Amino acid sequence: MTSRLNMVFTLVLSAISCCPAMAGERPNVLFIAVDDLNDWLGCLDGHPQAKTPNMDRLAARGVLFTNAQCAAPACNPSRAAVFSGQMSYTTEVWSNQSSNLLQLHPDIVHLPKAFAQSGYHTLGTGKLLGNNTATFSESFSTEQRWSPFSKNAVQYTDAELPTKGTDNPRHILEDKRGNTIILPLNGMPSDRKPEMKDGESFDWGPLDVPDSEMGDTQITDWAIEQMERDIDTPFFLGVGYYRPHIPLWAPQKYFNRFLESPAELPKVKPGDLDDLSETARNWAIKPVTAGRHSTVVKYDQWQEAVEAYLACISFVDEQVGRLLDALDNASFGDNTVIVLWSDHGWHLGEKQHWGKWTGWERSARVPLIIVPPKKLADHFAPAGSRCGQPVSLIDLYPTLAELCDVAHPANLDGHSLVPLLREPNRATGRSVVTTFDPGNASLRTERWRYIRYADGSEELYDHRTDPNEWDNLAGLSEYDEQKQTLKKKLEQHFPQRKL
Repeated sequence: MTSRLNMVFTLVLSAISCCPAMAGERPNVLFIAVDDLNDWLGCLDGHPQAKTPNMDRLAARGVLFTNAQCAAPACNPSRAAVFSGQMSYTTEVWSNQSSNLLQLHPDIVHLPKAFAQSGYHTLGTGKLLGNNTATFSESFSTEQRWSPFSKNAVQYTDAELPTKGTDNPRHILEDKRGNTIILPLNGMPSDRKPEMKDGESFDWGPLDVPDSEMGDTQITDWAIEQMERDIDTPFFLGVGYYRPHIPLWAPQKYFNRFLESPAELPKVKPGDLDDLSETARNWAIKPVTAGRHSTVVKYDQWQEAVEAYLACISFVDEQVGRLLDALDNASFGDNTVIVLWSDHGWHLGEKQHWGKWTGWERSARVPLIIVPPKKLADHFAPAGSRCGQPVSLIDLYPTLAELCDVAHPANLDGHSLVPLLREPNRATGRSVVTTFDPGNASLRTERWRYIRYADGSEELYDHRTDPNEWDNLAGLSEYDEQKQTLKKKLEQHFPQRKL
């Protein structure tokens, strides 16, 4: 398999960018990834209490893609797709249980490698391609998942990181200021396997710590330091934020606004799962990437979880703002492409599900903002444009390669978004696919979502009338023709192999 992929990924020179100025002085790239971020941004109107002024101002200076979908709704396969430019059915990185991309294909020309081979200085920090920042010429890594509870910051009653998978599910910690902390903060038992080695992270709540103790702040500090250096070659700087991935911990100040205005719960429909197959209902209810909705409700933690998720988003937004300020103050600020993306969405009780790893809109849809260089603004759509055409994270590799005149593999699965950066309203008639394990796939067009499971069960949603995907139309005879049309489109995404 590896040798075949190496042949597939033989480098060919990409076409010279259509923007004449780019052929002379290639732009830098600031590549911002935010883990587990759904559409709860102010600019996407995803939640009425979303507070994201910095991501909103980023959207106001570029193009916001309002129908962007991930290639796979889990960290490992989604990031493998972004960095390889290939779907799971090519790389065989299907899930979080799969080996990672570089284990399966150590010689692959991943995105930073392509930039390095084209003369770029590559820098990376935080969670990007997994936690493997070694894919960059310079990198910085620090504890993000359990921050600020890294081993050098607290004294543990146990030798390992906090876990609920023991006979003593509550853990007493003492931070470096002598404060006593009892985990889990939400007081809930684990719904997942007790033998999980890395601990149960389905927890949330405020922490009495300054921003500086959080890992996401520390990677921002490092990224800003790099932008303050004199680098005489164009650079590709990747910054990967961990929050709002669970555990949903953030400094207390980001929770304070909910003291007077408690968080609103997501909109849900009673009996939402009634028109789904048993397979789909199990996909919704099983605690694969987080806990059970029934447990959250039993312990009266739904509102607290929503507040924690919103607080973590605001915390990350603050870090994004620091990055943007540093870039704008730099001499190269007007010659830098900025991309902000999330690897997948996240359920907070919609369809009785928590976490990702479903084919529904809440899990598959992601924020995606692309800002062309200021100095080339005349070549692109007006700042603040919105594009509603279906696009995929698989498109990022060819898009950046074209924008920066970078040589890239011959047959990337995605399409360059440069034409849409120029004309966001142009109709493409395109459909994009999200896979979640072999045989399970979700197809998104401008209007429809069609889901097919490995057992043959199906779902169909009309986003013009049902943006929440509450009414499965797949069983209604009047939609048979539409369903068959979408099924054929889906099959076309799987050349020479059965869905």
